[in-house]
Amino acid sequence: MRFIPVLFISLLLWSCSTEPKNTFTSVSVTPVFSDSLSIRAIAPIDAHKVWFAANEGMVGFIDGTTPKLATIKYEDSFLHFRAIATIENAVFVLSISNPAVLYKIGFDGRSATFIEEVYFEEGERVFYDSMAFWNDKEGIAMGDPTDGCLSVIITRNGGNSWEKLSCDLLPPVTEGEAAFAASNSNIAIYGEHTWIATGGKRARVFHSPDKGKTWEVFNTPIIQGKAMTGIYSIDFYNEKVGVIFGGDWEDKAFNEGNKAMTNDGGKTWKLISNGAGPGYRSSVKFVPGSSGKGLVAVGSPGISYSADEGRSWSELSTEGFFALEFVNDSLAYASGQYKIAKLKFQQ
Repeated sequence: MRFIPVLFISLLLWSCSTEPKNTFTSVSVTPVFSDSLSIRAIAPIDAHKVWFAANEGMVGFIDGTTPKLATIKYEDSFLHFRAIATIENAVFVLSISNPAVLYKIGFDGRSATFIEEVYFEEGERVFYDSMAFWNDKEGIAMGDPTDGCLSVIITRNGGNSWEKLSCDLLPPVTEGEAAFAASNSNIAIYGEHTWIATGGKRARVFHSPDKGKTWEVFNTPIIQGKAMTGIYSIDFYNEKVGVIFGGDWEDKAFNEGNKAMTNDGGKTWKLISNGAGPGYRSSVKFVPGSSGKGLVAVGSPGISYSADEGRSWSELSTEGFFALEFVNDSLAYASGQYKIAKLKFQQ
């Protein structure tokens, strides 16, 4: 007679444990910075501080609501930045096109202490898209192909110097396959694993299990074949569970073949809410602490949220953004045209 209540209690506890920790019903959007800039790269330090990189050579640090800004030129031209990454005592910004220039900016927790050029690349096809670090010593940036493979540069010494990988070490790309510098989220990192997402004529996921030493590539069901179709953003909750999001930039409402998830580290991908939910989005992130179930995706059409691994979605806001970065399980920064805002998600 004691078996039934014990079984009932066990089932109840198991059922409760599988529920998402956070189920958002709304979001408040609080502006923290505005200027006539296109801001596609942000890197929060904590709930009150965020770095950003933008066009017109602008790099900034927002402390509360106080901006500290710098304008960077190369020779007589403003550089345009869409990639940013931080380590404990420095921030890195990388310009998108010819020439590509990567700067290391020293940071003491409150202010920039120095700036130095740590990588330079010239070439007609040079175009860098995003950047991330595995730890305070090792980092990676990626860009469009220049010679039959993706452009991948890696540092192993805290960003003091960077080396471009030979195409002998990378899977070849197909004609018309590249990436989008839309939100600094073409790269996802978990542990020693790295994933890079592409778009255009092909939409694939490149994977390295060992911090960029070896690589393989996997196909995806994301819409592809035109210059502005493909994967715009990738994120991983752990080494197995990941999400890709994108679509057709020229038809932002189209919601078929634009979002997918993997449960095997990126080897296979399955479309989620195909033909339902949001269309084009430029940045997607797992909600921290959601057991891989919570997703937030932002784009110029608005802010979308799913609590069930992308099976169903709610539109929390029609305010458009390009990029999204979480600080904790309910607070994020987002950037877009002329603005950076703090997003507070509410249950």
